Amino acid sequence: MDNNFNQWKSLAKEMRKDILQMCYLANSGHPGGSLSCVEILIVLFEHQMRLLSGSDDEKRDRFIFSKGHAVPAQYAYMIEKGILDREEMKTFRKQGSRLQGHPVKGKTPFTDFNPGSLGQGVSAATGMALGYKMKNSDQQVYVLIGDGESDEGIVWEAASAAVNYKLDNLTYIVDINGVQLDGTTKEIMDLGDLKMRYQAIGFIVDEIDGHNFAELLTAFSHHQPGKPHVILAHTVKGKGVSFMEGNCAFHGKAPNKEQLDIAIKEIEEA
Repeated sequence: MDNNFNQWKSLAKEMRKDILQMCYLANSGHPGGSLSCVEILIVLFEHQMRLLSGSDDEKRDRFIFSKGHAVPAQYAYMIEKGILDREEMKTFRKQGSRLQGHPVKGKTPFTDFNPGSLGQGVSAATGMALGYKMKNSDQQVYVLIGDGESDEGIVWEAASAAVNYKLDNLTYIVDINGVQLDGTTKEIMDLGDLKMRYQAIGFIVDEIDGHNFAELLTAFSHHQPGKPHVILAHTVKGKGVSFMEGNCAFHGKAPNKEQLDIAIKEIEEA
């Protein structure tokens, strides 16, 4: 597994550079929250999910990118794995491109929902997991949620439904980077102790460092019959770039050329 960790660390660096390049080329996008969820996506796609023969396999596990504005991280993974052509990153957020600012179902592999308004992806994933339960399918559903997104009431309605229907085929991953569009999550809507809240509803809860591969692997391995699972992954907004880390200005702002060059250098030298 140590060899995997070294490969994954190299992959994370390349993905972060791709994210920045995409946003720079489009002069648009959400680099901060894309950079924070890189390791989460690597463990999901490289280890945890059964992707089987390809994106159209009806029996594969499902992924919902509820914090869909961070989709450059998913595109970057697919570019690095050769699923998407590297040249395609130049079309990010362009009219007619399949690489839109939010995932588009049917346009790119392993894209199972069109997220838009925050919170809806959580509800969709919960409904999808319920559907698989009703069909007696062993398919798993994973949904990536933002901590700022967790301000939305629909997130908590879905969580209550997940417990009510005993959806042990459902895993929430909350990217807790502490920053949203125009400030810290604590300043804007303090959600308090998320671990306590999810435990009170009835979830299995793991609270980890979301940039630590070993902790992610351990958390994903947990299962309890009849209970949905949530992984509270503490991360850094803008991870890997000093002037983006913890900075709400780069929630939805692309770097300019000078900033891009500095950021790429920092990532390469880390």
